[in-house]
Amino acid sequence: MASFTFTPLTPSAFLERSGLVFRDRLAVIDGTTRLTYGELLDRARRLTGALAGLGVGPGDRVAALCVNSHVMLELHNGVPMRSAVLVPLNIRLSAGELAHIVAHSGARVLVATAELAGRAREVAAATGVRLVVAGGPEDEYEALLAAAEPRPVACEDERGLLAINYTSGTTGRPKGVMYHHRGAYLQSLAMALHTGLGPGSAYLWTLPMFHCDGWCFTWAVTAAGGTHVCLRAVDPAEIWRLLREEDVTHFSAAPTVLTMIASAPEARVDVPLGRTVRVQTGGAPPTPTLLARMAELNMEVTHLYGLTETFGPVAVNQWQPQWDELPPARRAELKARQGVGNTIAERIRVVDGSGADVPADGETIGEIVVRGNDVMLGYYRDEAATAEVELDGWLRTGDLAVRHPDGYLEIRDRSKDIIISGGENIASVEVERVLDGHPSVLESAVVGVPHDKWGQVPVAFVAPRPGSPPVTEGDLITYVRERLAHFKAPRKVVFGELPKTSTGKIQKNVLRASGEDA
Repeated sequence: MASFTFTPLTPSAFLERSGLVFRDRLAVIDGTTRLTYGELLDRARRLTGALAGLGVGPGDRVAALCVNSHVMLELHNGVPMRSAVLVPLNIRLSAGELAHIVAHSGARVLVATAELAGRAREVAAATGVRLVVAGGPEDEYEALLAAAEPRPVACEDERGLLAINYTSGTTGRPKGVMYHHRGAYLQSLAMALHTGLGPGSAYLWTLPMFHCDGWCFTWAVTAAGGTHVCLRAVDPAEIWRLLREEDVTHFSAAPTVLTMIASAPEARVDVPLGRTVRVQTGGAPPTPTLLARMAELNMEVTHLYGLTETFGPVAVNQWQPQWDELPPARRAELKARQGVGNTIAERIRVVDGSGADVPADGETIGEIVVRGNDVMLGYYRDEAATAEVELDGWLRTGDLAVRHPDGYLEIRDRSKDIIISGGENIASVEVERVLDGHPSVLESAVVGVPHDKWGQVPVAFVAPRPGSPPVTEGDLITYVRERLAHFKAPRKVVFGELPKTSTGKIQKNVLRASGEDA
């Protein structure tokens, strides 16, 4: 093979191109800070020199405890430009949890934005990692960039380690999911293609950049030459201000965050957005009620599916033009599905207990398994955990789904969330979908709790919709029984705010523990 036919793929190459092609276009809006693509590229290159001065070389780990900001975007480019490894940290974790991750990853440097400097200092004291604070009165980050000259190191192996993204650790210590350059590069292109990003796009960062490297939109928006509109904290009022004032065209969020946005006082149908905003959501399927509300607000929602282990969304609910002619109820059903593998993914399978594909009948439940370019290298320093999720060369997701005759997937539940009551399987997602259709319910979560006779029974946790008529436990149980088999109806209903992770996912492990006493 001739030497001019191959260049290793790395996502930082997108900024190299956009810094030239879109040199004077607005790349980042972060409060009062506004950077062009030429300026963003210059800062990322200078960051390679700053990291070199801190002793960071190829393969060394750089941890980032940062809110959504220009700093986090610079780290997503400057660290791989140095051929180092980025370790994005969940900003909601305690100092002790963060210290464990920093120590486990072997990070040499920790960069923290000013909002998180106090916790970062605790982590540094516990681990000895070199701390650099960005912003605030002790802004060492800017001083280092100002004094640095670029010292990039070219990527030599596209299959090499790019980033380590730690899972939430809800069932134990978090595991370090290893990303490679090739996967992030290809996943970025897939996200840009499926969401229609372009030079005129403005992407609002409601999704945490630390979560799966922002589903690779940290690089996808840059590849497209769009504008990153940073949101340092999830605030519905601020989201609506940015949607209107910064001409936002895209954002991504969990359904719970969409519910917050759709329910905010600023969400006024009588003051419509001047353009259709393309919204990507993952996690629990969006309810028909939520989809209808988002449509009223001129937001077009696409459901995606993925894991930390798959660089974010591995599947997309690819909309078919002929579906536009279907009745609204049927369109809502189709929109709630998880879809098909994205454009760079291998065909996603749904398999039974023996590893054979289940029939595409929309009824037979199996486990989703995936493999391909957008699947992790494995868990960092944890071969046993890696082996546990491998099935004949495929990654076991733990998600249970059916495959419809058209090949589209529809998740029925996480394997750990299926409720087995009297020998019957109850999909918590199915019950939640019914509950969320009640006009007085904002959102819900259903979990199984131990029961002497039935083994498990469903208990529902419900957040009431503000301003709606009061609803009782009996009202909701009757509402579910009128729509599902009686054994699927919750035995108890607990009202209150639902506990969530930093990415907006409902913490069912917390609810299970409290449900046993409900």
